[in-house]
Amino acid sequence: MGRSLVVGDVHGGYKALKEVIEKVNPAKDDYLIFLGDYVDGWSESAEVISYLLELKKENTCLFLRGNHDDLASQWMIFGKSNDQWLNNGGLSTIESYHPYNQEEKELHVDFFNSLINYHIDENNRLFVHAGFSNLKGPSYEFYPNVVYWDRSLWEMALSLDYNLDKESPFYPERLKLFNEIYIGHTPTTRYGYYQPMNVKNLWNIDTGAAFKGSISIMDIDTKEVWQSTPVYELYPDENGRN
Repeated sequence: MGRSLVVGDVHGGYKALKEVIEKVNPAKDDYLIFLGDYVDGWSESAEVISYLLELKKENTCLFLRGNHDDLASQWMIFGKSNDQWLNNGGLSTIESYHPYNQEEKELHVDFFNSLINYHIDENNRLFVHAGFSNLKGPSYEFYPNVVYWDRSLWEMALSLDYNLDKESPFYPERLKLFNEIYIGHTPTTRYGYYQPMNVKNLWNIDTGAAFKGSISIMDIDTKEVWQSTPVYELYPDENGRN
């Protein structure tokens, strides 16, 4: 069995994604788990999806759904858009599809439709784009889209006393459900960190690729981290979502 590798938010940074994947150099028996938000931000969202489609032909990949992926797929499938999405990277995604023909777009629609909302592995580790609010876990959410929008799990974890023991009655029930939890969605750069952040058994792998940070990949067993060049440096004439 090879490595289990978790990949943080991409946000249209094709050059950075390709660079960090080449650094990791995944083997045939490695397992790549992508936490979502492949699109919206830098100018190559469509190229990111094309790259992922090729990557999964040679590697074992699991693709989770992020909130930006859901918004982009609503535009691709139904033509839906809104100003908030357009102003937060959606316009760059639309523009990236101008050179693509209908057949290519349909392959990308199939990709978006194949995304899953969360994954629990055989070691009781949860992988989810954003989080969950139900005390029984993500499968109990009344609204399935909560798992790619929720920030309450991460914000709750950040507020914990560092010395709080898991056996304490004050320890959050949500964190007790899983051995480890891996999320993206909320950039660690908001807190001045450019590496993945760890609070208790919760790991945040979104290291701000949409802004001034990098795309990160972590080996979930050894906790080794690989990072791209800060994405904005690879797109010097663009603003991303800044």
